[in-house]
Amino acid sequence: MLNVHLVPHTHDDVGWLKTVDQYYYGDRNNIQHAGVQYILDSVIDQLQKDPARRFIYVETAFFYRWWKQQNQSTQRIVTQLVNEGRLEFINGGWCMSDEATTHYSAVIDQMTLGLRFLNDTFGECGRPRVAWHIDPFGHAREHASIFAQMGYDGFFFGRLDYQDKARRMKTKEMEMLWRASESLTPPLADLFTGVLPNGYNPPEGFCWDQSCDDAPIRDDPDLEDYNVDEIVQKFLNAGFYKANHIIMTMGSDFQYENANLWYKNMDKLIKYVNALQAKGSKVNVLYSTPSCYLQELNLANLTWPLKTDDFFPYADDAHDFWTGYFTSRPALKLYERLSNSRLQTCNQLEVLGGPKSKSGPFGEGDSDTMKRAMGVAQHHDAVSGTEKQHVAYDYARRLATGWAHCEVLVRNSLAILSGSEAPRVFCENLNISVCPLTESSHKFSMNVYNPLGRTVSWPVRLPVNGSVYSVTDANGRAVDSQVGNVFISLKCTCYIYDMKSSCLLPLLSVSINNKSVLLYVFKFLKVTFDETTGLLSSLTNLETNQTIQLTQNFYWYNASAGNNKESPQTSGAYIFRPNSSDPFVINKTAETQIVTVSSTVQEVTQWFSPWVSQVVRLYEGHRELELEWTVGPVPVADGLGKEVITRLDTDIKSSDYFYTDSNGREVLERRKDYRPTWELKQTEPVAGNYYPINSRAYIKDDKHQLTVVTDRSQGASSLYNGSLEIMLHRRLLYDDYRGVGEPLSEPGDFSDGLVARGRLLLTFTPPDTAADVHRPLAQGMVLQPLLSFQDGTPSANTKLEFSGLQTDLPPAVHLLTLSQWDEDTVLIRLEHQYQAKESKTHSQPVTVNLQCQRPLTMGSDTEPNGDPHFLVTSTTAVELTTYRSPPMQIRV
Repeated sequence: MLNVHLVPHTHDDVGWLKTVDQYYYGDRNNIQHAGVQYILDSVIDQLQKDPARRFIYVETAFFYRWWKQQNQSTQRIVTQLVNEGRLEFINGGWCMSDEATTHYSAVIDQMTLGLRFLNDTFGECGRPRVAWHIDPFGHAREHASIFAQMGYDGFFFGRLDYQDKARRMKTKEMEMLWRASESLTPPLADLFTGVLPNGYNPPEGFCWDQSCDDAPIRDDPDLEDYNVDEIVQKFLNAGFYKANHIIMTMGSDFQYENANLWYKNMDKLIKYVNALQAKGSKVNVLYSTPSCYLQELNLANLTWPLKTDDFFPYADDAHDFWTGYFTSRPALKLYERLSNSRLQTCNQLEVLGGPKSKSGPFGEGDSDTMKRAMGVAQHHDAVSGTEKQHVAYDYARRLATGWAHCEVLVRNSLAILSGSEAPRVFCENLNISVCPLTESSHKFSMNVYNPLGRTVSWPVRLPVNGSVYSVTDANGRAVDSQVGNVFISLKCTCYIYDMKSSCLLPLLSVSINNKSVLLYVFKFLKVTFDETTGLLSSLTNLETNQTIQLTQNFYWYNASAGNNKESPQTSGAYIFRPNSSDPFVINKTAETQIVTVSSTVQEVTQWFSPWVSQVVRLYEGHRELELEWTVGPVPVADGLGKEVITRLDTDIKSSDYFYTDSNGREVLERRKDYRPTWELKQTEPVAGNYYPINSRAYIKDDKHQLTVVTDRSQGASSLYNGSLEIMLHRRLLYDDYRGVGEPLSEPGDFSDGLVARGRLLLTFTPPDTAADVHRPLAQGMVLQPLLSFQDGTPSANTKLEFSGLQTDLPPAVHLLTLSQWDEDTVLIRLEHQYQAKESKTHSQPVTVNLQCQRPLTMGSDTEPNGDPHFLVTSTTAVELTTYRSPPMQIRV
């Protein structure tokens, strides 16, 4: 028999054209008719009418809200449906996360949030067995690796490149085994993966939602337009899959608000198709779920093709590459990344401060609000930058609200750990050089909390209103600092760790007598500028005595334009389509000014135009060169949409190869105009070579490697030998007709366009030692120290130093998670942060001693003898295992 699995489902975006709240309640239907609460109401009602009916649900953010509003009777009915497999949760994360612009740590957190709710509410029957990413615009290998390690049986998605899809349909390779890690021994990161035949929509002619126009099944032969035979015949054409089982998605965006329409027609479809079996038909139609379908494929015991790369970039036609969203809404992308750092700090301090951190001298605080906000922000129309403008504002507002709740918790925890209940402020606007306390106070203290499990050196720049400064650490020792125009800049060595206890140090007492300060040094790198152009000209590694020619400048691609769907494809929130392969240089020269030369920092400011500038910094004791760029407002009065890039041109012989990270974890090799899976017909020489980067990209030859570490997700490519370009900002004048319905033109604070600011960190090393530098550098960019400030001098009984670790974690080990799980349980995740073979020193297993200073229970139970039971999970190149303590030896 040919078994056709009908999978009733709805795809409910956690924000897109409407906000999360508007989608849930069915508000603002003039934008889009959609009300999630009514979908769940209607589906639960219809499932009760026939035990054969099935339904799957994905977005836990919506279901969590709906569940809380139900009475006990309804909750019992839903629990029974879940226990009987009639309502099945698929994927199970707080949202269906984007795969190009998300960082792996935030993905793991949002999956944890959703899966924990399902487990706490429904137990084992609520556990999703299948990952389901039907709408994201390309698929990352690291996502598949994470899903495999989480224990999912399979993964289904809807979108892949049109050329790849055509080839796979022809060769019947729409389903495969995805080997998603080069570091983990198979099958630890192996995952069965299937491409759905119709994206995530029903087959043409079979949409029976109230939003559709397809004809219902008219099965009364005495009435006009009897169509049973016609509809039944349409089911005999599927044939792009190897097994005798076919999956059909029956549903689409926000469908099933009137579930009766769907189920009444599907009941008839099943009845009449299966009735033909009595006449010799070999087609059997049934209600099903992805996990049931996957089970049948497993029982078929077939051999599947192997996939080892990823599914980027994604194009749905010859000139329609979805590579613009890698950079869309750069400020929101940065805010999401900083919010992730703040959430980890909040989680850690909740553990370290104990129960009083949630209810202390500064009021009631929590981390849950921030967790939910970050969970929503991972959605594939959130951090991706593909939502309407008012929805982008809503995502940012949620993150701000989440941090406001965390701020109270952090204040309470730091008060407990330091013994000081003096008011504490967080300067939210340091990126624009605003901090009222440091600008107005004659004496203040700064507390630096380092969320990493190792010592870091972190430069601090504070706006001040003075001329002479005395800066000391917690032990009264002078701290290197330098006076600048309006800043006091300090270099903090943060002996701060965050495991089972953490620290708030070093506390810097800053006495101001009227001016300002800065910091820098060049022990490891030498940078030269061209005297004629003002541009960078070379970069030297003084440790290895290697030099490369290096020029950096800013350019913009002219975005293709069009007024309607019949016009040539335009650039928009999703799609990047320049109308020429050659970008316009913003300025061939830069006006430069040496702002600071001191024992702590060297700083050069470059002005390229009224809307593009950059500060080049080299810090003492640092192996990276910092490029702090500012772009905007991007001018569009000339009627041209602009996609702004910075390009690094070197004499490295990269031979069309470059390398990009996957969600901040493992690095994949890229090659210009090439795909490992099929013979590419390149139709867009620029956009078709762009890939997402979440934390880094690099080019190399046998002797040299130039790595760029980023502060947010962006798009990148290498279009010329020795060249690496990164897209920084986009301002466009037309929609790209992929649903969002408005141009990507962010207004900014003054309605003249968004100003974006960010940092690129450049490292230059031999290839065999490059990871030793860029791995910890990237982790430090993701988890940044948190600064807080108190007016005046700390009291005598204030504890100025605190560390939760007896010593640094080994360099290869990263503390991924330290979070309060419940009243008596703490969750710790350790990971090995080096990819296999990338470091001679650190790509080896490591043993970690987790001897506790006080008893902690990790996991969900304890051994019979009462010893703490530690559960340590990992996500790449890490051995997942459970040990008992004390002492505890963890092999990662």
